[in-house]
Amino acid sequence: MTQKKTQSYWGLVWQQFQKNRLSVGAFYLVLFLIAVATFGNLISNNKPVFCIYEGDVMFPAFKDYGVSLGITEWQGTFAIKDWKDLKYDSVIWPLVPYKASSVDLMNPVAAPSSEHFLGTDETGRDVLAGLIEGASISLSIGLVSMGVALTIGIFLGCLAGYYGGWVDIALSRLIEVVITFPSFFLIIIIAALYESSIWLVMLAIGLTGWTGIARFTRGEFLRVRNQEFVSAAQALGFRDTKIIFRHILPNALAPVLISAAFGIASAILTESSLSFLGFGVPPTQVTWGSILAGARGSTYAWWLAIFPGLMVFITVTAYNLLGEGIRDALDPKLKT
Repeated sequence: MTQKKTQSYWGLVWQQFQKNRLSVGAFYLVLFLIAVATFGNLISNNKPVFCIYEGDVMFPAFKDYGVSLGITEWQGTFAIKDWKDLKYDSVIWPLVPYKASSVDLMNPVAAPSSEHFLGTDETGRDVLAGLIEGASISLSIGLVSMGVALTIGIFLGCLAGYYGGWVDIALSRLIEVVITFPSFFLIIIIAALYESSIWLVMLAIGLTGWTGIARFTRGEFLRVRNQEFVSAAQALGFRDTKIIFRHILPNALAPVLISAAFGIASAILTESSLSFLGFGVPPTQVTWGSILAGARGSTYAWWLAIFPGLMVFITVTAYNLLGEGIRDALDPKLKT
């Protein structure tokens, strides 16, 4: 009976979400961006998707994808470095025949053309390939940093909301103290003190972005903990951990999901800002912010500002619209 009610509620939530066309469009756009980020190596690569070379049938781009995931290594014929100089019996190239790290020394700061669809940066790297690589980095940072923030925020919010008393007071004061710190400048300080690393950026954003999640979780726990099913679980002698994570938390996740969607958008914007200022990921990795930074030294190269700026704007807007759609669909009135 309980399972049926849960399914009915989430079915109603999905129906309500579908009424918001902008949010549905944003949802599919986010899925598209995730697909591009996941399969970027097959869309943008300086190696063929398929080729027949000296009688051997090969799939170099797929092999390269496996190498990037760390599940295989280049061996034998696949160790060839410059695939564009080879003569093939048959070949199919990716949509973008460049990697983000590929340098075209003959075309630095080149305007969009049939050879480079969105132009090149100051070192001759293809901008479209960089945007695809940047999608992978930006979405990874957004998801992982929010994973860190969710872990900390949910855990502390659960403790504060469930136990109350001095635990709630102490954790609430901690949240207030952390909120007072200017998080962006704190992230810049952390990034400046240590060697540039994508993992450092993820950790720094996650460690400064959990306070809102903790407050939402605490509020939901304060609302739910006095309901009858919680009292029944306590009367049956269930452990606190089981009551918190199995009984209360699933009923308190709605605001957390909303906060997570907005948090991913904020994390992507923060990473782009850090990379633009030179405090983000290592210079060898191409991000939307690092491409934008190149526009400062080439004021006439409008494509270095327009295209990465559009990607940041579209992605952040999509996640914000998705968050608004989830918020409207999870309106408490639906539970009555």
